[in-house]
Amino acid sequence: MISSTSVRRAALVAALLAVPGLQAAEVAGIKIEDRLKLGSSELLLNGAGLRSKLFIKVYVGALYVGQKSSSPAAILDSTMPRRMLMRMLRDMDAEALHAALDEGLRNNLSVGELAELKPQVEQLAMIMKGIGKVREGDSIAIDFTGEGVGVSLNGDSRGKVVGPTFARALLKVWLGDKPADASLKKALLGE
Repeated sequence: MISSTSVRRAALVAALLAVPGLQAAEVAGIKIEDRLKLGSSELLLNGAGLRSKLFIKVYVGALYVGQKSSSPAAILDSTMPRRMLMRMLRDMDAEALHAALDEGLRNNLSVGELAELKPQVEQLAMIMKGIGKVREGDSIAIDFTGEGVGVSLNGDSRGKVVGPTFARALLKVWLGDKPADASLKKALLGE
């Protein structure tokens, strides 16, 4: 016999599972949390997707923001903290990782903008090269704040690059007019 308590519990569980935002997303078999803490800020998952290159799965990317938006400009111009989390689906050496970010910057910035940001670009290169080889399953987090960019590997800080202009420029690698992966950009924007 089914008790009224059992029915109420089942109804509560069903209701909680039906509420958007209470379930983590899953991309390519990787579970993505729907929220996380960055300092004192709580960030929400804006979107997540797969980065692939020439049919090779490279990483699952997840973009966390203070306020969800499908507008690249709103996210780029936000002064609130943001995080781009990359969960690696294959081993990759630091040079390839840095080259991909550098290519994304060159594709989305003018020659003049790149020249102005050269010290920060070089500093990011040193941080990425210092990471060394990343392995399948590793997580690289790039935090975008009003002060600049912080990079961590598996939760361990690897360095910071000061400059809000650089933070906006680096975020264009994923959300700019010429993103590294157009389908990933759409997914990060929740489309």
